[in-house]
Amino acid sequence: MRISAASHLCPVLVCLCFVQRCYGGAHHFPTKVPSKNQTRLANGETEVHHRPKRGWIWNQFFVLEEHMGPDAQYVGKLHSNSDKGDGSVRYILSGEGAGTIFIIDEVTGDIHATKSLDRERKTHYVLHAQALDRNTEEALEPKSEFIIKVQDINDNAPKFPDGPFVATVPEMSEVGTSVLQVTATDADDPTYGNSARIVYSILQGQPYFSVDPKTGIIRTALSDMDREAREHYTVVIQAKDMAGQVGGLSGSTTINITLTDVNDNPPKFPQKNYQLYVPESAQVGKPVGKIKANDEDLGVNADIKYSIINSEGANMFSISTDRDTREGIVSLKKPLNYERKKTYTLQIEGVNTHVDPRFSYLGSFKDTATLKITVGDVDEAPVFSMDYYILDVYENSPGGTEVGSVTARDPDSRNSPVRYFMDSKEDGVRYFKIEESSGVIRTTQPLDREDMPWHNITVMASEVDNPSLLNHVPVTVQVLDVNDNPPEISTDEDVIVCESSRPGQVIQTVTAVDKDDFANGQRFSFALPSQLPVNPNFTLKDNEDSSASIVARRRRFNHLTQELYELPIVVWDGGEPSLSGTSTLTLRVCPCQRHGRIRMCQSEAFLSSAGLSTGALIAILLCIIILLAIVVLFITLRRSKKEPLIISEEDIRENVVTYDDEGGGEEDTEAFDIIALRNPAAAEELKFRRDIRPEARKHCGPSRSRRSPSAEPDEVDVHEFIKQRLVEADMDTSVPPYDSLQTYAYEGQGSPTGSISPLDSPGTQSEQDYNYLDDWGPEFQKLAELYGELESDVTT
Repeated sequence: MRISAASHLCPVLVCLCFVQRCYGGAHHFPTKVPSKNQTRLANGETEVHHRPKRGWIWNQFFVLEEHMGPDAQYVGKLHSNSDKGDGSVRYILSGEGAGTIFIIDEVTGDIHATKSLDRERKTHYVLHAQALDRNTEEALEPKSEFIIKVQDINDNAPKFPDGPFVATVPEMSEVGTSVLQVTATDADDPTYGNSARIVYSILQGQPYFSVDPKTGIIRTALSDMDREAREHYTVVIQAKDMAGQVGGLSGSTTINITLTDVNDNPPKFPQKNYQLYVPESAQVGKPVGKIKANDEDLGVNADIKYSIINSEGANMFSISTDRDTREGIVSLKKPLNYERKKTYTLQIEGVNTHVDPRFSYLGSFKDTATLKITVGDVDEAPVFSMDYYILDVYENSPGGTEVGSVTARDPDSRNSPVRYFMDSKEDGVRYFKIEESSGVIRTTQPLDREDMPWHNITVMASEVDNPSLLNHVPVTVQVLDVNDNPPEISTDEDVIVCESSRPGQVIQTVTAVDKDDFANGQRFSFALPSQLPVNPNFTLKDNEDSSASIVARRRRFNHLTQELYELPIVVWDGGEPSLSGTSTLTLRVCPCQRHGRIRMCQSEAFLSSAGLSTGALIAILLCIIILLAIVVLFITLRRSKKEPLIISEEDIRENVVTYDDEGGGEEDTEAFDIIALRNPAAAEELKFRRDIRPEARKHCGPSRSRRSPSAEPDEVDVHEFIKQRLVEADMDTSVPPYDSLQTYAYEGQGSPTGSISPLDSPGTQSEQDYNYLDDWGPEFQKLAELYGELESDVTT
């Protein structure tokens, strides 16, 4: 089977097929050597061996796109070598577009395209061809696949899918500076012909910009393009296929190019001289005027910093930049005074803060202007000669004494008279007054430095012609001291005198105080009153360092004999003239406890440790008294209701009766001779009645000797002694008729040192001095006091 195409098709269309080689075939290829399918016979002829062969092989068909003719477009022809031309072979076409786009003549095998095809929508179609026996419908050839490819024509113009475009480029850029690259696309086949070969050109935007014809890169074509002269440009770029030849299709796009700003313009003041009026009453730190330099640039390239470059203006004024308006704000640094200076000249400079060094050849990016400020005259309040005044006056000066004066004047050229007065709301008006015309301040009453050493007042000044203009100044008055207060002893507490004080011993050191003020320090002298007799108990020693010491003049004090002593002391100060005062100190005698260097009265220690006030102590004492009264009342009622010892005659029994009577102390000791317990033999001789108090010897003074064990009398057994006492108690008719409890004490033997009791010691008087007991500590303090009293009695 052979496929042939119309002679007018492209010569590259080739139909490949298998040709059956047989005698009388349409295509015969003669050979001298028999083929593999032939056998040479003996007579020289060849015998052909028949076997099934493939009848066709295809590659592809081509069909032009966009066919607009009235007839169907011829594509190609299918032919099988089994077709004898008698119509017995039927051709069938199947696959993409078969029967709709592509039709085949069943008899001849001609293929036609019935519709116009678009390569950009579908580039090729895959179909299948088959040859059948028309009578038997048997396949004469196996089904075979072939391709119909749509051949491209230039039917699509180039397009810019991303257009229109927006681009920027800095002003003053060099020639050839890249701005933007544009790219066009063509839907035609780029592999066939020049249908998709695009060339770029510029239609609008010359001579400022150019475009590369191959790459589409837009570049600047003119140097020194100034944004301030023209900022926006519109450029139209064309893309044409067929390599730009005649007949090619084209498309275009628009690029909006904006020149961005660079700092290529210095600031400029619209004029070189300015004038400004500022009243002298303008407040310091507040704005008084504005000035502005123009800059054609934008953003940070137009930022300006203002400064005052001459010293005359910089000393009185300052300038700052308003970020929003880029104006220079002129402010006042110091107060203006019309009478002192009426005009000021300011040299103001404006400089760009962001300078581009590429444009330094254009000159310095700064400008200057002159601002002349005229100071306006304003009616001002009086001005004091000083910001504050410090005056002084001696205390006790009579009312009307001059303290000092203040001075104020009208700063204006008229020099109006000034009136002075004091602020009536202050407390100082009670002590001072001021003369309206002169400003002299005087006292209204004597002042006491000890009451108030300083006074603060406020003096007001106003113009007589315009009282509404006020000014004020603080005035401090110091009250100077005079010696008008006598000194006195600084302590108000009682002076503690220990009972064991010795002659010449310092009881306490006292100091003095004085309400007056002494510039070189206070100096005091002390002495006892000369008009009083000599104090036998105490004396006073002036230490000559503004202190004095109270010294004991005799040995030992007894708080039981006299607890309180009064000591008047005269104190002189060192003032001019010198003043003296007499203070009486109370000296309290009490036993002392030694705790290192601290000596504290026992009664005072108890009260101070308790930490109770007088009212609390009184309340506690009242509670104790009430409780004692309740206890006494309870005991009295109980004794009045006490039952008899023998309740009835039928209830007689032995009872042990306990008495709560308190013993007589030393009387009981004197009433019984304890020697009887130590020597039972002597007790028989010294029998006495229980209801009679025996005579007893009283021994005084300690014994210096000790008894040895050999000197003791022979003692009998204590059990025998108690039995004797039991028999005596039973036989004694003076005791009550019931059992009683009797207690006997017995001191045993065994001490080799003997007894130190003074009961058996001879009553001799010792001449020894017992003052050394004071140094033995608080444990022997009571013993030292007893022997001290005994010594005092003997001396008396």
